[in-house]
Amino acid sequence: MRPRLRVTRSVIPNLFTAMNMFSGFLSIVNASQGNFYYAAWLIIVAAIFDALDGAVARLTKSSSELGVELDSLSDIVSFGAAPAFLIYQTSLHSNETLGILVAASLVLAGGFRLARFNVQLVGFDKSYFSGLPIPISAITISSFILSYYEIPEGFITPFSEIVIPLVIILSLIMISKIKYDTIPKPTKEEFRKNPILFLIILFGAAAAIITSGKAIFLIFVLYILFGIFRYIFTLFVKKT
Repeated sequence: MRPRLRVTRSVIPNLFTAMNMFSGFLSIVNASQGNFYYAAWLIIVAAIFDALDGAVARLTKSSSELGVELDSLSDIVSFGAAPAFLIYQTSLHSNETLGILVAASLVLAGGFRLARFNVQLVGFDKSYFSGLPIPISAITISSFILSYYEIPEGFITPFSEIVIPLVIILSLIMISKIKYDTIPKPTKEEFRKNPILFLIILFGAAAAIITSGKAIFLIFVLYILFGIFRYIFTLFVKKT
Protein backbone atom coordinates (compact mmCIF):
# COMPACT_ATOMS: atom_id res chain seq x y z
CA MET A 1 0.00 0.00 0.00
CA ARG A 2 1.14 3.51 -0.77
CA PRO A 3 1.67 5.71 2.29
CA ARG A 4 -1.10 8.26 2.71
CA LEU A 5 -0.24 11.92 2.58
CA ARG A 6 -1.06 13.36 5.98
CA VAL A 7 -2.41 16.91 5.94
CA THR A 8 -2.19 18.60 9.33
CA ARG A 9 -3.93 21.74 10.55
CA SER A 10 -0.65 23.67 10.37
CA VAL A 11 -0.83 23.50 6.56
CA ILE A 12 -3.60 26.13 6.53
CA PRO A 13 -1.69 29.00 8.20
CA ASN A 14 1.46 27.97 6.32
CA LEU A 15 -0.41 28.51 3.04
CA PHE A 16 -1.09 32.11 4.09
CA THR A 17 2.60 32.45 4.96
CA ALA A 18 3.51 31.13 1.51
CA MET A 19 1.21 33.73 -0.07
CA ASN A 20 3.00 36.36 1.99
CA MET A 21 6.34 35.28 0.49
CA PHE A 22 4.88 35.02 -3.01
CA SER A 23 3.46 38.55 -2.77
CA GLY A 24 6.89 39.82 -1.74
CA PHE A 25 8.49 38.10 -4.71
CA LEU A 26 5.88 39.58 -7.07
CA SER A 27 6.63 43.00 -5.58
CA ILE A 28 10.31 42.63 -6.47
CA VAL A 29 9.41 41.51 -10.01
CA ASN A 30 7.09 44.49 -10.52
CA ALA A 31 9.62 46.93 -9.07
CA SER A 32 12.23 45.62 -11.53
CA GLN A 33 9.77 46.30 -14.36
CA GLY A 34 8.97 49.83 -13.22
CA ASN A 35 5.49 49.01 -11.90
CA PHE A 36 6.18 50.80 -8.63
CA TYR A 37 2.59 51.30 -7.47
CA TYR A 38 1.79 47.60 -7.99
CA ALA A 39 4.99 46.69 -6.15
CA ALA A 40 4.03 48.91 -3.20
CA TRP A 41 0.50 47.48 -2.99
CA LEU A 42 1.85 43.92 -3.16
CA ILE A 43 3.91 44.60 -0.02
CA ILE A 44 0.71 45.70 1.73
CA VAL A 45 -1.03 42.56 0.43
CA ALA A 46 1.86 40.52 1.88
CA ALA A 47 1.29 42.23 5.23
CA ILE A 48 -2.38 41.21 5.12
CA PHE A 49 -1.40 37.58 4.52
CA ASP A 50 1.16 37.90 7.34
CA ALA A 51 -1.58 39.02 9.73
CA LEU A 52 -3.96 36.31 8.54
CA ASP A 53 -1.51 33.44 9.02
CA GLY A 54 -1.14 34.31 12.70
CA ALA A 55 -4.89 34.69 13.15
CA VAL A 56 -5.59 31.38 11.39
CA ALA A 57 -2.89 29.63 13.44
CA ARG A 58 -4.54 30.80 16.66
CA LEU A 59 -8.00 29.92 15.38
CA THR A 60 -7.00 26.39 14.37
CA LYS A 61 -4.64 26.03 17.35
CA SER A 62 -1.86 25.01 15.00
CA SER A 63 0.97 27.35 16.00
CA SER A 64 4.35 25.67 15.64
CA GLU A 65 8.06 26.38 15.63
CA LEU A 66 8.11 25.50 11.93
CA GLY A 67 5.46 28.15 11.30
CA VAL A 68 7.48 30.74 13.21
CA GLU A 69 10.62 30.02 11.17
CA LEU A 70 8.73 29.99 7.87
CA ASP A 71 7.07 33.27 8.81
CA SER A 72 10.45 34.89 9.44
CA LEU A 73 11.82 33.66 6.10
CA SER A 74 8.77 35.08 4.35
CA ASP A 75 9.07 38.38 6.20
CA ILE A 76 12.68 38.93 5.16
CA VAL A 77 11.57 38.59 1.53
CA SER A 78 8.34 40.60 1.68
CA PHE A 79 9.28 43.22 4.27
CA GLY A 80 13.06 43.33 3.95
CA ALA A 81 14.19 42.69 0.38
CA ALA A 82 11.03 43.90 -1.39
CA PRO A 83 10.77 47.40 0.19
CA ALA A 84 14.56 47.82 0.05
CA PHE A 85 14.61 47.09 -3.68
CA LEU A 86 11.51 49.23 -4.26
CA ILE A 87 12.93 52.33 -2.54
CA TYR A 88 16.23 51.78 -4.36
CA GLN A 89 14.48 51.63 -7.73
CA THR A 90 12.29 54.67 -7.08
CA SER A 91 14.90 56.96 -5.52
CA LEU A 92 18.14 55.65 -4.03
CA HIS A 93 19.64 54.38 -7.32
CA SER A 94 20.59 58.00 -8.07
CA ASN A 95 22.89 57.99 -5.02
CA GLU A 96 24.99 55.16 -6.49
CA THR A 97 27.00 53.33 -3.78
CA LEU A 98 25.46 55.33 -0.93
CA GLY A 99 22.02 54.43 -2.24
CA ILE A 100 22.85 50.73 -2.23
CA LEU A 101 24.11 50.89 1.35
CA VAL A 102 21.11 52.85 2.60
CA ALA A 103 18.63 50.53 0.87
CA ALA A 104 20.48 47.47 2.19
CA SER A 105 20.07 48.77 5.75
CA LEU A 106 16.37 47.82 5.57
CA VAL A 107 17.29 44.19 4.81
CA LEU A 108 20.12 44.00 7.34
CA ALA A 109 18.21 45.64 10.18
CA GLY A 110 15.09 43.64 9.34
CA GLY A 111 17.02 40.36 9.38
CA PHE A 112 18.58 41.20 12.74
CA ARG A 113 15.18 42.22 14.08
CA LEU A 114 13.58 38.92 13.04
CA ALA A 115 16.46 36.83 14.40
CA ARG A 116 16.28 38.63 17.75
CA PHE A 117 12.50 38.14 17.88
CA ASN A 118 12.81 34.39 17.28
CA VAL A 119 15.48 34.01 19.95
CA GLN A 120 13.44 35.96 22.52
CA LEU A 121 10.09 34.37 21.62
CA VAL A 122 8.48 32.51 24.50
CA GLY A 123 5.17 30.98 23.44
CA PHE A 124 3.34 32.46 20.47
CA ASP A 125 1.58 35.50 21.96
CA LYS A 126 3.26 38.75 22.99
CA SER A 127 1.73 41.97 24.29
CA TYR A 128 4.45 44.11 22.74
CA PHE A 129 7.39 44.03 20.32
CA SER A 130 10.94 45.12 21.13
CA GLY A 131 11.88 47.32 18.20
CA LEU A 132 9.70 48.34 15.27
CA PRO A 133 8.14 45.24 13.62
CA ILE A 134 9.53 44.72 10.12
CA PRO A 135 6.05 44.69 8.46
CA ILE A 136 5.39 48.18 9.87
CA SER A 137 8.66 49.42 8.39
CA ALA A 138 7.75 47.91 5.01
CA ILE A 139 4.24 49.36 4.97
CA THR A 140 5.65 52.78 5.89
CA ILE A 141 7.96 52.63 2.85
CA SER A 142 5.18 51.37 0.58
CA SER A 143 2.64 53.97 1.70
CA PHE A 144 5.28 56.71 1.36
CA ILE A 145 5.71 55.72 -2.30
CA LEU A 146 1.97 55.45 -2.90
CA SER A 147 1.41 58.90 -1.39
CA TYR A 148 4.32 60.96 -2.71
CA TYR A 149 5.85 59.25 -5.73
CA GLU A 150 4.76 60.63 -9.10
CA ILE A 151 5.32 58.98 -12.48
CA PRO A 152 7.52 59.94 -14.31
CA GLU A 153 8.79 62.80 -12.10
CA GLY A 154 9.63 60.69 -9.04
CA PHE A 155 9.49 62.08 -5.51
CA ILE A 156 8.75 65.79 -5.54
CA THR A 157 10.41 68.26 -3.17
CA PRO A 158 10.44 68.20 -0.13
CA PHE A 159 9.68 64.46 -0.04
CA SER A 160 12.72 63.62 -2.18
CA GLU A 161 14.89 65.05 0.61
CA ILE A 162 13.54 62.79 3.35
CA VAL A 163 13.98 59.42 1.61
CA ILE A 164 17.44 58.69 3.05
CA PRO A 165 16.61 59.94 6.60
CA LEU A 166 13.36 57.94 6.53
CA VAL A 167 15.09 54.69 5.56
CA ILE A 168 17.90 55.17 8.11
CA ILE A 169 15.46 56.01 10.93
CA LEU A 170 13.27 52.97 10.17
CA SER A 171 16.33 50.72 10.12
CA LEU A 172 17.61 52.04 13.46
CA ILE A 173 14.22 51.76 15.15
CA MET A 174 13.86 48.15 14.01
CA ILE A 175 17.01 47.15 15.89
CA SER A 176 16.26 49.40 18.88
CA LYS A 177 14.64 48.33 22.15
CA ILE A 178 11.72 50.72 21.79
CA LYS A 179 8.49 48.92 22.70
CA TYR A 180 5.58 48.78 20.26
CA ASP A 181 2.22 47.34 21.23
CA THR A 182 0.85 44.41 19.28
CA ILE A 183 -2.49 44.79 17.52
CA PRO A 184 -5.17 43.44 19.90
CA LYS A 185 -7.16 40.37 18.91
CA PRO A 186 -10.71 41.09 17.70
CA THR A 187 -12.46 39.58 20.72
CA LYS A 188 -14.95 40.97 23.24
CA GLU A 189 -12.43 40.55 26.06
CA GLU A 190 -9.75 42.54 24.22
CA PHE A 191 -12.30 45.22 23.28
CA ARG A 192 -13.25 45.68 26.93
CA LYS A 193 -9.58 46.03 27.89
CA ASN A 194 -8.68 48.49 25.10
CA PRO A 195 -11.84 50.19 23.74
CA ILE A 196 -9.98 53.39 22.82
CA LEU A 197 -7.32 51.47 20.89
CA PHE A 198 -10.02 49.65 18.90
CA LEU A 199 -11.68 52.95 18.05
CA ILE A 200 -8.35 54.39 16.92
CA ILE A 201 -7.78 51.35 14.67
CA LEU A 202 -11.28 51.69 13.16
CA PHE A 203 -10.76 55.43 12.62
CA GLY A 204 -7.41 54.75 10.94
CA ALA A 205 -8.94 52.09 8.68
CA ALA A 206 -11.77 54.44 7.69
CA ALA A 207 -9.31 57.26 6.97
CA ALA A 208 -7.20 54.94 4.80
CA ILE A 209 -10.26 53.87 2.78
CA ILE A 210 -11.63 57.41 2.35
CA THR A 211 -8.25 58.75 1.16
CA SER A 212 -7.62 55.76 -1.15
CA GLY A 213 -4.64 54.70 0.95
CA LYS A 214 -2.91 58.09 1.13
CA ALA A 215 -3.52 58.38 4.88
CA ILE A 216 -1.73 55.08 5.58
CA PHE A 217 1.70 56.73 5.65
CA LEU A 218 0.67 59.39 8.18
CA ILE A 219 -1.07 56.78 10.35
CA PHE A 220 2.06 54.65 10.58
CA VAL A 221 4.28 57.68 11.15
CA LEU A 222 2.09 58.56 14.15
CA TYR A 223 2.35 54.96 15.39
CA ILE A 224 6.15 55.08 15.10
CA LEU A 225 6.41 58.50 16.79
CA PHE A 226 4.14 57.39 19.64
CA GLY A 227 6.52 54.53 20.44
CA ILE A 228 9.54 56.84 20.35
CA PHE A 229 7.95 59.52 22.57
CA ARG A 230 6.70 56.92 25.05
CA TYR A 231 10.19 55.43 25.24
CA ILE A 232 11.76 58.86 25.89
CA PHE A 233 9.08 59.66 28.49
CA THR A 234 9.69 56.35 30.27
CA LEU A 235 13.45 57.02 30.42
CA PHE A 236 12.79 60.50 31.78
CA VAL A 237 10.44 59.16 34.49
CA LYS A 238 12.98 56.52 35.54
CA LYS A 239 15.72 59.14 35.93
CA THR A 240 13.51 61.37 38.04
